[in-house]
Amino acid sequence: MSNYHIKNLEEYFQVYRKSVRNPEVFWEEIAEEHFVWRKRWDKVLQWDFTKPEVKWFENAQLNITENCLDRHLSIRGDKTAILFEPNNPEEEAQHITYFQLHERVSKMANVLKEHGIKKGDRICIYLPMIPELAVAVLACARIGAIHSVVFAGFSSIALSTRINDCDCKMVITSDGSYRGAKTIDLKGIVDVALEDCPGIETTLVVKRTGVKVEMKEGRDKWLQPLLDEAHADCPVEVMDAEDPLFILYTSGSTGKPKGMVHTCAGYMVYTAYTFKNIFQYRENDVYWCTADVGWITGHSYILYGPLANGATTVMFEGVPSYPDFGRFWEIVEKHKVNQFYTAPTAIRALAKENLSFVEKYDLSSLKVLGSVGEPINEEAWHWYNNNVGKKKSPIVDTWWQTETGGILISPIPYVTPTTPTYATLPFIGIQPTLMDENEKEIAGNQVEGRLCIKFPWPSMARTIWGNHDRYRDTYFSAYKNKYFTGDGAMRDEVGYYRITGRVDDVIIVSGHNLGTAPIEDAINEHPAIAESAIVGFPHDIKGNALYGFVILKETGQKRDRDNLRKEINQQITEQIGPIAKLDKIQFVVGLPKTRSGKIMRRILRKIACNDTENLGDISTLLNPEVVESIIKEALK
Repeated sequence: MSNYHIKNLEEYFQVYRKSVRNPEVFWEEIAEEHFVWRKRWDKVLQWDFTKPEVKWFENAQLNITENCLDRHLSIRGDKTAILFEPNNPEEEAQHITYFQLHERVSKMANVLKEHGIKKGDRICIYLPMIPELAVAVLACARIGAIHSVVFAGFSSIALSTRINDCDCKMVITSDGSYRGAKTIDLKGIVDVALEDCPGIETTLVVKRTGVKVEMKEGRDKWLQPLLDEAHADCPVEVMDAEDPLFILYTSGSTGKPKGMVHTCAGYMVYTAYTFKNIFQYRENDVYWCTADVGWITGHSYILYGPLANGATTVMFEGVPSYPDFGRFWEIVEKHKVNQFYTAPTAIRALAKENLSFVEKYDLSSLKVLGSVGEPINEEAWHWYNNNVGKKKSPIVDTWWQTETGGILISPIPYVTPTTPTYATLPFIGIQPTLMDENEKEIAGNQVEGRLCIKFPWPSMARTIWGNHDRYRDTYFSAYKNKYFTGDGAMRDEVGYYRITGRVDDVIIVSGHNLGTAPIEDAINEHPAIAESAIVGFPHDIKGNALYGFVILKETGQKRDRDNLRKEINQQITEQIGPIAKLDKIQFVVGLPKTRSGKIMRRILRKIACNDTENLGDISTLLNPEVVESIIKEALK
C-alpha cells in the first residue's frame, strides 16, 4: 500500500527505483490494489516505439466511471464530489455529492442512449465550466462514447474542424456562457460551425444564461426536459483497457490540430496515482484546479484523477479578475481550499495588482500550490510562494503535455526539495533522457539537450485520431526508440530538470500551446497579404506574446496600416479564437530565408526580443539584406 502514497524522499527514491527496474510488476501492483476491474489483464505491458504501439493492461475490462463514481457510493456517497463556484459571486455555490453526481451522470447517459449514441460514437462537448460539462464527460465514458471536449473560447471554424476530424454525431453545448462581466453567445458559435458539419445529428442545449437562441427543428433540443424524463439508473458499458476514452485536440506546429487519443485503463491508473501523490491529497481535503476542462489539465486533474480518488474537486466558471483581482483568494477562503493548481499566466497577472487583494483573505487552509501550462519564471514563483503560500505551502511546478495524459516531471510536496523554475525530478515510472543534435544520449549532470522519454508510461496517448503515421512522425521519428517531447531541458548538478521551452514552432501563450502554422494560414488568407511569419517574444503576464512579420501584396501597400492590423487580428479571432491574436504586427518587405526557402525564425525571434547584436552568421541566407531592413523598421 505504501507505494500508493509517497511520504518522504527516501521512499520516493526507493519506489522510483522499483518502478524503473521492473515497471510491469510495479504498475500491476498499483492497478490491482486501487481500482475496480471487471476482468483482469492478460499482460501488463506490450510496446514497440518503432511502430509505435503501446498497450497497458491488455484485455482487462473496466469502466472508468465505476472507479470515479459507483465504488465511492457506499463509503462517501454524501461527500461533495464537485463543488461548483459560479462566475457571479452572488450566485450560490453548488455542492454536488457523489450520490447526486452518479444520478446526474446516469440520467445524462440514458439521454445519450435515447438519441442513438452507442459505444465508439464521438460526441463533441462545447460547454462553459458548469457542472453539466463534468456530467456530459462522465456520461460519455459511462456508455463507451468517445468525448471530444472543445474549449468554449474557440471560434466556430476551430470547432467545426474538430467536429469533422473525428466525425462527431452529437454536440452538447449551452445557450451562452458567462466570463467575468461578459456573456458569450455559445449557441450562435455552434450554429455557424454546424453549417459545415454534415455528420451532426443532434445538438443538446443546456440553459445557462437564458438568452434567446435559435433552435433548429429536428436537430436542437433543450437538455433539461430530457433529463427530467430520463431514468436514474444506467448500467456501465464494459470497456476494454485499450478502448478509446477521449480525443483531445492540441495545436500542431504544422497545419491542422492533432486529435490525441487516450484510452481507458492506463489513463485511469496514471492520473489517479499522480493526483494522489503530486497534490498529497488526503480524504477530507478540498482541491481546486483553475484550468478549463477544455484542456488536458481539466480532464486529468479536475475530473478523472480527483474523482478516481474520491476527492472533492472545485469547478470554477469565472475568471481571476472578476469582480476584482481577489476572486481566487476569496474562493480559497470561502471553501477552505487545501490544494490550489493554476497557471503562471494567472499568477503573473495577479502579481501585478495591489497586494491587498491577497492579504485581505485567510489562505491558511492551503497546503500545496501547483503550477501548470508552462515553466514558471522565478519572479512569479517567489511572489506565489511568499504571498499565497506564505512560505509554508510547497509549489509543485508540474511538467507534462496533452500527449502524456498525466504529469511526468514534478516535485512531490513535502518530499522533494524545490528550486524555483525547476520541475525537479521525474515522477515514479518516468524515464527521461536528454539527447544531443546527433541523436546521442547526453550522460551526466549540468547538461542541456532535447527532452525524450525512454520507456512507456500508462497514460500516454496511443495515436492521433485517424492518422497514426502523423503520430509516429511527430513523436517517435526524431530519436530512435524514444518519445520526443518537443521541449528542450537542462539537468542540473543534482539531476533536477528545468524545461527551457519548445524547440519547434509551437509557442506557449498564457499556457495555451499555439502552433504558428495555423495562425500564419489565417493571416495569409487576407487579400492584402502575401506572406507572414509568427514568433513569440517575452511578455510580462502571458509569458510569451505573438509577434507577426507580414509581407503585403503590392495592392496592400497603400492601405491604412492600423486598420490592416485590426483586420489581421479579426481574421485570427474568427479562424482560431481570441487567444491567438498578435500583440505586435510589423509590415516587412521580405522574410529571412535559407536557400531552400525555409524561414529563419531564429533571426525573427532575436529581432522580436530586441536582441539584434547576436544574430549569428546571416551570410548563408538567401537574402541577408532583408534582415537589416526588418531591424531598421522594428526600431522605428
